[in-house]
Amino acid sequence: MAQIALLEDEIALREELALFLARRGHGIFQAGSLMEFWPLMAVIDLAILDIMLPDGSGTEAAIRLHRDHPQVGIIMLTARSAAEDKLAGLYGGADHYLVKPVRFLELAGFLDALLRRLVGAGWRLDLARHRLTDPAGQSLDLNAHELVLFKQLSANPGQILSRRVLVEAFGENWLDYDERRLNTMISRLRGRWHEVSGQTLPLKTERGAGFSFGATIQRL
Repeated sequence: MAQIALLEDEIALREELALFLARRGHGIFQAGSLMEFWPLMAVIDLAILDIMLPDGSGTEAAIRLHRDHPQVGIIMLTARSAAEDKLAGLYGGADHYLVKPVRFLELAGFLDALLRRLVGAGWRLDLARHRLTDPAGQSLDLNAHELVLFKQLSANPGQILSRRVLVEAFGENWLDYDERRLNTMISRLRGRWHEVSGQTLPLKTERGAGFSFGATIQRL
């Protein structure tokens, strides 16, 4: 599952595409103008952009998105088929440039291929968006303490993270801290991950020592 923004001022097309992608398991944000799109940039994994908009050009959105959030994938979907438009979109940061009309299944193919490339073979920790993503593209938004946990795990790959180091990273006094709070946090985190992905989070409790993670985590 990915978080996708649709920047398209044709309402019927936008809503039809949003429904199609939602049925494929993605989270969808809709925008009909640049003004509506700007706040979405920080919370998405991929954007599908039209060029002709009531308050500007989707090429402008691609350039700004690529500059400020280079980890986000970009697909241009527009009626503009001129070579100069395609070049402007691709040089502006778009990963693909598709011309309307396009079959939704074809678009989904480009989207899935792009997401596989963006996700790569490992786990990702998006520090700006407080989000953990697995190799299959499943993601979970993290609270402040969970983010600290994965920061520590990603900084020490293959090692056991001691309970004391983690608690002190929370800004707590180890001697006064009730470890049951930590156990509850880890249990709830595992449960939330299973609800989102249907998979077991490879976060292992090392008895008497702390915690380890069964994969390398890339920090973004």
